[in-house]
Amino acid sequence: MADREKGPGESQPQPEGDGGYNAGMAVFSYIIGGIIVWSLIGWGLDTLLKTRWIVLLGALLGIAGGLYLAGKHGLFTQQRRSAKTNPPDDDAEGDGSH
Repeated sequence: MADREKGPGESQPQPEGDGGYNAGMAVFSYIIGGIIVWSLIGWGLDTLLKTRWIVLLGALLGIAGGLYLAGKHGLFTQQRRSAKTNPPDDDAEGDGSH
């Protein structure tokens, strides 16, 4: 009976321990991608306008944009949600009273 089909209202159990890693990699990707893209845009504007500071502004804008996107996708709150669904088992090691 362990191999029975799940009904439409029953959800599949999620694997534990990989949500934080995946969220961290997504945040890292958003930030690094933002830095690269906006620094290149700043570098292009620096070349056109004969300045040297817009590339730094572009990098800072990329960091801010990456953090904003990560927040909008809920990547900073994933661990709290996971902790609420899997409360810690206080009697995991046993207290020897059995």
